[in-house]
Amino acid sequence: MRWGTAAVVAAAAVGAGAAVLVVGRRASERMVRPGVPGPVEPEAGPVVVQSLGAGRVTFSRRPESLLPGRWAVEWDDDGHAVVEEILHRDAQSVTRRLVRADRGTLRPGTEVRFTPRVHLGDPAQAFGLAFTATAADGELGALPAWRIDGKRGTWVILVHGPEADRQQTLPVLPALHRLGLPALAVTYRGDAGAPASPDGYSHFGETEWRDVESAVRLALDSGAGRVILYGWSVGATTVLQTVSRSAWAHAVSGLVLDSPVLDLPSAARRDAARTGFTGVSAELGALAAQGRTGVDLADFSRLAEGADLRVPTLVLHSPDDRFAPFATVERLAAARPDVVNLQRFPGARHAALWNSAPEHYTELLRRWLTPLL
Repeated sequence: MRWGTAAVVAAAAVGAGAAVLVVGRRASERMVRPGVPGPVEPEAGPVVVQSLGAGRVTFSRRPESLLPGRWAVEWDDDGHAVVEEILHRDAQSVTRRLVRADRGTLRPGTEVRFTPRVHLGDPAQAFGLAFTATAADGELGALPAWRIDGKRGTWVILVHGPEADRQQTLPVLPALHRLGLPALAVTYRGDAGAPASPDGYSHFGETEWRDVESAVRLALDSGAGRVILYGWSVGATTVLQTVSRSAWAHAVSGLVLDSPVLDLPSAARRDAARTGFTGVSAELGALAAQGRTGVDLADFSRLAEGADLRVPTLVLHSPDDRFAPFATVERLAAARPDVVNLQRFPGARHAALWNSAPEHYTELLRRWLTPLL
């Protein structure tokens, strides 16, 4: 199915042949290739450390240094620190509370990047949580997973997004542990340590769902009675593909969707824009992403309408998401008010909702999960 006449017209406007193909491929490259961890929507201009004091650090004033909530700052030489609330701001600077400095040394003049990766490593390194390194038996090979045990019979399967890895799941693990919920933080094709996608492309959940299904089977074989699927970004889309397509969907008792991607053409255009492709080039990137992966947009429309939702579904999303349009989740919530609970995080970045309001996010999750225990 085509992405729409706008992209076709755009292609004609730019010209035919090799030039069009090159532009489209370049504009779609980040969207279709399995991602690696990276900074969240970096802004123009560096954030620079201006000064440091006891429990505080002052940065140059930039949109990133003004982000609400709890964030990591990273710098060259593997530096990593965590900052929280804004203590002071003026026209040139922003002072935030310094929570900890894990690696490296912050100094005045250091250029830093704000990222959502507040917690690093595995569950034991991040929180002292005991876990087992295990693997699901996927159709392409072994899929590494972290298993955290709990007393409940319902397990939570956590599916990270395409620009992250299993570390994205770390912030919610303490809340799940306090509720006694066993958890599996999983990998899928294209991840480090997991089998590669046969064609090297991400398929926006249309193939990756089978890897999530393998994790469901692992949980059930390990004693789970039911499972809750929890995904971020395209990982949330993959969760929806799983409950739509899997023969094991009957074992799913709930869904948590953080920043789900439900409108792929818009997401592809926005992703192209984030890497400098705009207008006609972004349209070509959207068209190329569909052509390179063969994604079925009719099936995605069905997902976006909630046609296959049968269980309670918590949707967490930001009206200010620059990647996944908020209007799509509003339509989903309006179409399926019987099962969908939409919670808004104004001002938050894509798939970084926890960072914007950690305590609020955690409490929403606790209240929603409790009736499902």
